[in-house]
Amino acid sequence: MKTLHRSMMFLLVALLLAPATSSAIPAFARKYGFNCNMCHTAYTKLNDFGQRYRNNGYQIPGQEGGEKTVFDIAPPIAMRTTAGASLYSLKDTVGTATTTGFNLYGFDLLAAGVFHKNVSFLLIYTPRIDEPASTFDGPGGGNNPVQLAALESANLVFSNIVQDALNVRVGRFEPVYHPFSSKRKYNIFAPYEVYTFETPANSYVFDDNQIGIEATGHFRSGFNYGVGVVNGNGANPDLNSAKDLYLRLSHTLGMGEGQSAGQRIGVFGYQGWQPVNPGGTVIAPTGETNSKDNKPFYRIGLDASLNYETLNLCAMFLQGADNKALNPLDSTQNYTYTGGFCELDWAGLMNNRLVASLMYNWVRPPSYDGRGNVDAFSALLRYYLGDWSAVNVAIHAEYTFRKTGKVHRIDEHQVALIVDFDF
Repeated sequence: MKTLHRSMMFLLVALLLAPATSSAIPAFARKYGFNCNMCHTAYTKLNDFGQRYRNNGYQIPGQEGGEKTVFDIAPPIAMRTTAGASLYSLKDTVGTATTTGFNLYGFDLLAAGVFHKNVSFLLIYTPRIDEPASTFDGPGGGNNPVQLAALESANLVFSNIVQDALNVRVGRFEPVYHPFSSKRKYNIFAPYEVYTFETPANSYVFDDNQIGIEATGHFRSGFNYGVGVVNGNGANPDLNSAKDLYLRLSHTLGMGEGQSAGQRIGVFGYQGWQPVNPGGTVIAPTGETNSKDNKPFYRIGLDASLNYETLNLCAMFLQGADNKALNPLDSTQNYTYTGGFCELDWAGLMNNRLVASLMYNWVRPPSYDGRGNVDAFSALLRYYLGDWSAVNVAIHAEYTFRKTGKVHRIDEHQVALIVDFDF
């Protein structure tokens, strides 16, 4: 225990590079001469204006057609990474193991802008990074890259086809059925557990950006909708001829979008299909197959975002079910689970330079799933450096306690102190 305490104290004077999540695009601040807080409560989290700006195809509402396009300005490119130090401790039936270290991990390139009135784009690329991953069994595995190259987002936005009421996004994007963006949350190490939870024989993951087409709209009454058709396999080619469908409805009471003002409540539903035996008899040049032995699954949920001054409380509940043919653990019944999270964020000081956040995550798989329940508690503090026009460097301290397991319980502790910068 003394060793753990010493290590935690050590973190208060150390730095780490941890995986970054694409989010803020300071190229927009440079374009308009705005402070980053024009669109963010504190980056990475969007405020109400930032949400409206995104929904409007990266155009200031009411100024469509007067915006400078990407052909009139310097390339709208931004980059993000983080640097610092962490401590990780795991306790199970065998014993306790603790490690500390410095790492270089994660780099994102972001670009977005306007091609023409009501025609815009978003591109987020994570390049391949090999070093220093030669012995790190991370996402790349073993001697493979610690960060694989990927197009996290690549989409065109056609805004105001019907003024405010119909906008269409095509390509790979973060779907609107994510009531809270995992790409724009303050936590760097702690995910939304119910987003990343994987069922035994289903390649669909709630957290993935999807490839397809999506229509969204909002109305002065505070009503918002989103509907989409997607492959349902993230960035991978589709494994069957069926397409997945989703719908989200929300209503905001009061002024705002429920991000930093107003009170928002919402519901969402996702209906998908997965093949029992992926394969098929036809493989398209783009990789799709025509597997037809498809079985359904669904994800439904409720969410709320409540605001009082600079306090924001967000909560989500999700229920998911896979058809019994997709349940190798017990083929006599559907695989059904529930989960969700509650998060309380506060921002203060001039330009919201200080941010504090508390979060609780839970997932409840069926009793016959040996992985058992997931419970995770996280807390963080962020302090932002920089001048008025670019509050884009944050000193970030984060702690997470996570317990899992059914027969054999596993307790995990992670503490980190990092510098997060976006430019």
